[in-house]
Amino acid sequence: MKKDIALRLTPQEASDEKFYKPLVAKKMKVSPDKITAIRVRKRSIDARQRQVMVQLYLDVYVNSPAPDPEKTVFEYQDVSSKPEVIVIGAGPGGLFTALRLIELGYKPIVLERGKSISDRKKDIALLNRNHPVNPESNYAFGEGGAGTFSDGKLYTRSTKRGDFKKILNVLHFHGAQDDILIDSHPHIGTDKLPGVIKSMRESIINSGGEVLFNSCVSDLLIEDAQVKGVVLKDCAKIYGVAVVLATGHSARDVYEMLHQKSIEVEAKTWAMGVRVEHPQELIDQIQYHNPEGRGPYLPAASYSFSCQIEDRGVYSFCMCPGGFIVPAMTGENEMVVNGMSPSKRNSPFANSGMVVEIRPEDIPAEFKKYGVLAGLEYQKEVERLCFINGGNNLVAPAQRLTDFVDSKLSFDLPETSYVPGAIASPLHFVLPEGISKRLQGGFKQFGKWAKGFIDPEAIVMGTESRTSSPVRIPRDPVSMQHKQIKGLFPCGEGAGYAGGIASSAIDGERCAEAVARMIGGQ
Repeated sequence: MKKDIALRLTPQEASDEKFYKPLVAKKMKVSPDKITAIRVRKRSIDARQRQVMVQLYLDVYVNSPAPDPEKTVFEYQDVSSKPEVIVIGAGPGGLFTALRLIELGYKPIVLERGKSISDRKKDIALLNRNHPVNPESNYAFGEGGAGTFSDGKLYTRSTKRGDFKKILNVLHFHGAQDDILIDSHPHIGTDKLPGVIKSMRESIINSGGEVLFNSCVSDLLIEDAQVKGVVLKDCAKIYGVAVVLATGHSARDVYEMLHQKSIEVEAKTWAMGVRVEHPQELIDQIQYHNPEGRGPYLPAASYSFSCQIEDRGVYSFCMCPGGFIVPAMTGENEMVVNGMSPSKRNSPFANSGMVVEIRPEDIPAEFKKYGVLAGLEYQKEVERLCFINGGNNLVAPAQRLTDFVDSKLSFDLPETSYVPGAIASPLHFVLPEGISKRLQGGFKQFGKWAKGFIDPEAIVMGTESRTSSPVRIPRDPVSMQHKQIKGLFPCGEGAGYAGGIASSAIDGERCAEAVARMIGGQ
């Protein structure tokens, strides 16, 4: 007999079957020795009250053997001789587009401007040692996209638009840990995700698809308002029946190329701000309501804050418990930071983006001459200002959080996880006033909700500017094709339709299905 059981337990009770098996037996009114197996179906933490609790949803087997654990298996067909679809970008949007195309019977040709995982790791190691950024191989560009080396969180709110469970199963099939199938906020980690991404690439190649690195697209081949293929920087031409544009939020050259070709792009709302870092122990104390911290049975605590300051949203973004701040610029004279967490989330630091909503009408007048690309130029300027006020290299401008809120210069800085280093700088003055003043108001509000959040051992660092792109590539909501160009499918975070690994993956699957509908309707 199998029965579904829900239990609300203390962290210790939920940590091991030896603790919760007697509680299951008591609830079911059976002897513990009658229970043959217990499997966790779902797990979540509730830290809203002073006593932190863990919710477990269990499959319990009584007086009968449990079947072998189910594992979804994906058998990708041979598509080597099928119609070819070009997928630009090997981030989550592009990779999931490619795998879904294979399932639907089409051959993907994935073009990635950056390097493979193993080669990309070498460039990132140099970046962390304050070497100049490689504009094609960094924390944003390369196999797996920005998510590979910036945390690997899988939470999404876009489940109404696609099958989130399938996304998790695909990642699990390609090597992600079992926990992502049961945790309410699944996380793979930057140490585990590269192996998963490499396995996905192998699935594409083994099925007859292609994955080409160091293949930066510089132009589109268009005839009679229909895309026929692409041109690479080395002038090579590649043809396909459709093109999926999954280039990520930092491929500014793509937006500029489209704009120059009079292919419509549009300005959109995005966000910029800083990355804030606290000692993880402090965040544990605040979030778990315990001066002793999280103890032996709870994971590193996270947080999520949002409020309105002067009619604009101020919110936390990409919170990384037990993580590190990393350099995320993609070109010279830029200062951009991001966050990441390994799978164990065992760093002594917690960091998060803290950003302010920016609407097209908020962009200063001097950038209006750039038209729909004004947001890109404004974003570049803020990054340049932080570069100048840092070390004119990868050393980041930074300030104690208490000083930032009080508009004071920091005379020294607390310890930070940011390896290239930080230098005291008046970020409250360096950042545009519309951003800094709202951030100050947001921090004060968050400090009221989370007592102790505004702490002198917390550091703010600039700039967190790549939350998303200030530009969207418009598409028809039904066909998912560009409104002007048949066969061109904007996809994922760079196209302005998703954010993060899971959402971009879902959007990639939807784009693949839209490609199949277009080809089938020809």
